[in-house]
Amino acid sequence: MLQPQIHFGRIADALGTVHPPASRDARIVSLVPSITELLCDLDLGAQLVGRTGFCIHPREALRRIPKVGGTKDVKLEVIRALAPTHVIVNIDENRRETVEALASLVPHIVVTHPCTPQDNHHLYRLLGEIFDREALALRLSVELAAAIEQTGSQGLPAENVLYLIWREPWMTVSRETYVSAALAHVGWHTVPVASALRYPAFEWNAPWLAEVDRVLLSSEPYFFRDRHVTEVAALSRRPVSLIDGEMVSWYGSRAIAGMRYLASIRAGLQSVDRSG
Repeated sequence: MLQPQIHFGRIADALGTVHPPASRDARIVSLVPSITELLCDLDLGAQLVGRTGFCIHPREALRRIPKVGGTKDVKLEVIRALAPTHVIVNIDENRRETVEALASLVPHIVVTHPCTPQDNHHLYRLLGEIFDREALALRLSVELAAAIEQTGSQGLPAENVLYLIWREPWMTVSRETYVSAALAHVGWHTVPVASALRYPAFEWNAPWLAEVDRVLLSSEPYFFRDRHVTEVAALSRRPVSLIDGEMVSWYGSRAIAGMRYLASIRAGLQSVDRSG
């Protein structure tokens, strides 16, 4: 495993490593789609030399950046050839064995693991400190704080929601995930309440489904479409809606718009329920 390095006065990544300031010619590979977007918003696009095939925002800026595989099937030899100084990974999105293999190829592995919208403050500061973008990181942090303060449950009653991320098998999220924390901010509490897995599979006869008030069909990682709304409504016997998975699950700079998106869609669905 990577060994933590301590540099007084700087903050640690998710593994406990405190990274020294990067040089101005740092070469960055991002294996996390939402962090790739964040790096561009921190004006680090020119230093990105590699990204995954799922790193698609901002689209035009990323066209020139070579792909290094997916988040789970990273091509180590491609990364080696790109000669990065830093690779940014995430505990949920990338495999542990991949990160350990990269440790022998790359001088600095920055490990991230935001679990709540508020954790983005730490993420902004971490990358801002490493790559000399403190002012831009602070600006994002101020915008995030405002978005969090201005949104929330808006006085609406709490609801238990089933947030679907996959079909065949049907899969949802546990309350330990970033997605669940983001939904809870607007008064949507995911079920099941307890799970041994972060992304559990389930059958439609599971007893805890009786607690569900509403079902949300995410656009990622499985791309649920209109035709699935009817299918899931018949299975769940609950109101079912499509939801933008990027706005819910992407941390980084996307979280600022994501908080406002969630508050808006929550209010909109509540209004539809009342009018119906």
